[in-house]
Amino acid sequence: MHRSAPRLARILACAAVPVMLVVAGCSSDSDGGKKDDASSAAPKPSKTEPAVAPARFAELPEPCDSVSAKTVTSLVPSVKTKSGTRSKSSDAAARGGCSWNGLDDNGVKGSQYRWLDVGFTRSASDQALGSGADRAAEDYKKQVAKAQAAEGAKKLATVPVTGIGEQATAITYDLSKTGEDFKYATVIARTGNVVVTVNYNGAGYAGAKTPSGADILKGAEKAAKEAVASVADANEGATTAPSGSPKPSASAKTG
Repeated sequence: MHRSAPRLARILACAAVPVMLVVAGCSSDSDGGKKDDASSAAPKPSKTEPAVAPARFAELPEPCDSVSAKTVTSLVPSVKTKSGTRSKSSDAAARGGCSWNGLDDNGVKGSQYRWLDVGFTRSASDQALGSGADRAAEDYKKQVAKAQAAEGAKKLATVPVTGIGEQATAITYDLSKTGEDFKYATVIARTGNVVVTVNYNGAGYAGAKTPSGADILKGAEKAAKEAVASVADANEGATTAPSGSPKPSASAKTG
């Protein structure tokens, strides 16, 4: 009996070792699991895109008032409709235009014909599409390319213009139609998020002298300068707001 007691103690001591190792192992796995759960549950920082800049101009001018009556009379002698003919538009806040034409009949000395038109396109700022200014810059490029692709144009030339908006280009060319030689000038300018396009052309009929290309270009630039200025005038005092935002009420302004 005395010999068996020490032997039994040794057996129990050896049996206890694996149990302790198992317990220690479980404790280690449990702590590691908690750490993994905590890291996976931590919120990831969100990526927020910067808001696009608000459009500079919220309104377009009245197209037929964008060029002064004095300028219209000087560029289009014997103008048919002094108030101009407004072009149709499904969205007057985004696009608009007006045109004038006239035939100055000098009898046996021939006649002078002139045509003037001005067009506006306004681009709004859009989070998905970009700022109004950037979108207008793309529209500006398209308008220039369109003018350069005039069918039947001869002696076409493209030159940059300074002093009209933030960027401007003039396209001049000759064109024969109705049996007469026409001189054309198109000035395309961008101011903020608005693109202004002015077309001016003329011809001499019944033996009258063909107008000079320099005079036609000068007239187009004069009209374009006034049209660009009218955009700022139409938005004078307006508060710049993101596209789609309601305008401040009169009470809000005075309060």
